[in-house]
Amino acid sequence: MHHSIEYKGRRISALSIIRRINKVIMPEISVRGLEMPESPIRKLAPLAADAKKRGIKVYHLNIGQPDLPTPQCGLDALKKIDRKLLEYSPSQGYLSYREKLCDFYKKFNINVAPDDIIITAGGSEAVLYSFMACLNPGDEIIVPELHTPITWHLLYRQVQR
Repeated sequence: MHHSIEYKGRRISALSIIRRINKVIMPEISVRGLEMPESPIRKLAPLAADAKKRGIKVYHLNIGQPDLPTPQCGLDALKKIDRKLLEYSPSQGYLSYREKLCDFYKKFNINVAPDDIIITAGGSEAVLYSFMACLNPGDEIIVPELHTPITWHLLYRQVQR
């Protein structure tokens, strides 16, 4: 049985309405999205999950997860937070942290100022920002080793035409 409604003097099928709604709600994937290679992590994750189910010890070297326990003093500090609001940090990161990073780099004879450092949520974000700042569409680059599976996707997004 086909359901339909009358709209402005015309009969419209329910299926036609659903298709129109889906086009609005679910836009088509962009050409860039279609051309982007599949993430190696997405390929590896089900294989790792399957190996775990079979009792095999899996070392996740592909996703940047820490493999050390969080120090107890850090966990204790989180329990003692007495704040009503946990706001976003400044977009460039806290100045005190950037100053400590400058001190860390000095140990290796790398002299940077706090304003030279931007704190990111993770390594992939830092790589993406670097690529976006330095690369133009069509640029050719040489990458001797792709250190993380996500690196290729970030490169691809920045240097494609």
